[in-house]
Amino acid sequence: MKIGLFGGSFDPIHNGHLSMIEGALESGCVDIAVVIPTARNPFKRGRMLSAAPYRFYMTKRAVEARFKKNVFLCDIEFFMEGISYTANTIEKFCGEKYLKTFLKECGLGKKADEDHSFCWICGSDILPTFDKWYKPEKILQNAGLLVAQRPGDSTDIEYEKKRISEALGIDADIRSFEIKGVEAASSAIREEKVFDDIPEAALEFIKTHDLYPSEDPLSEVGDEACSVYLDSAIAMYPILGEKRLLHTLNTGLLSALYATRFGADPDKALIAGALHDCAKEIDIDKQKKMALKRCPELTTDPKLYHSPAGAIMASKLMGIDDEEILEAITFHTTGKKDMTVLDKIVFLADKLEPSRTYTDLTLMRELSKTDLDASLILCVKAVKNKFDMKGREIHPYTLEFMKDLGII
Repeated sequence: MKIGLFGGSFDPIHNGHLSMIEGALESGCVDIAVVIPTARNPFKRGRMLSAAPYRFYMTKRAVEARFKKNVFLCDIEFFMEGISYTANTIEKFCGEKYLKTFLKECGLGKKADEDHSFCWICGSDILPTFDKWYKPEKILQNAGLLVAQRPGDSTDIEYEKKRISEALGIDADIRSFEIKGVEAASSAIREEKVFDDIPEAALEFIKTHDLYPSEDPLSEVGDEACSVYLDSAIAMYPILGEKRLLHTLNTGLLSALYATRFGADPDKALIAGALHDCAKEIDIDKQKKMALKRCPELTTDPKLYHSPAGAIMASKLMGIDDEEILEAITFHTTGKKDMTVLDKIVFLADKLEPSRTYTDLTLMRELSKTDLDASLILCVKAVKNKFDMKGREIHPYTLEFMKDLGII
């Protein structure tokens, strides 16, 4: 089977990317295409890229909407340490153990024992600098290059093939295929926020999570905190489902934005918000054990375990030892007496992040632009009403929080 690997940041995925996949399949050079959103792009570090889970799940939506067969998503780079170098990704994917497992998961188990050939699908623009990539000879040992050439593209592929072969001292397997001209660049889309070339499924994802907002939530966040945030997104990928992971990352970004508005530390807000639900989907007994270590008073209801457990988990998972961050995580569900601005921000962001679809959030969101406590009062009142309707008892810590806000 001829397997084409197509890697990229996909921030965002656009119709040009989909055109390359279609062209590769139509060329006959590949039987299936495997799309690999990069986890840690070596060329785009720090705050230049959206967190990896956003890009992975957005790409998944777009690919599954466009292709009904022969195209598959692969999360291999989420489980690889360090920078996501193409050479390492290809080497691991082509390994017998990984490949067989992957093909079985894709419903292609019957083909797992066949002979396979591999190519890396890419644009012709990479060729002039390809020999300067990380271990380019290692890439070509495992896979050829299948290069897309758009109409009007002046790249001399035969010349580049000869040049690369001579530079690396090998006979480089470089083939080309033609694609429809779709002039789109992810960087321009992010900067200009013009989404005409975004497939509908991806656009819906972008809107749901407010992925490229006009007000950048990371504008006041330091580089180190950004790195912790991006690394924590990858670290949480294996332990949280898609919906929960995106929710907790959304909360981190909104917390950072609120911190800038209301005078809290945006670095701490970003990290506390992003990790607030990190323990939500681990075994409930493990949650309780961790909660007992952190705050026994929050073990009266299994629905509360994840909050104090999250503080313990954040420490274990990402080495977080800042007590202000851990406090904000611990009390993000109940609140407590004498909440700090940071505590309030994470509590509110958890309830108002973009993917939340409760019907009563419009006014809260509007108030959150200028008045943190006014928004909180509406939010906590709504929580109280929901508990009253369900006949549930409100935790004493929440009652203390309500007293501080003047609700009771």
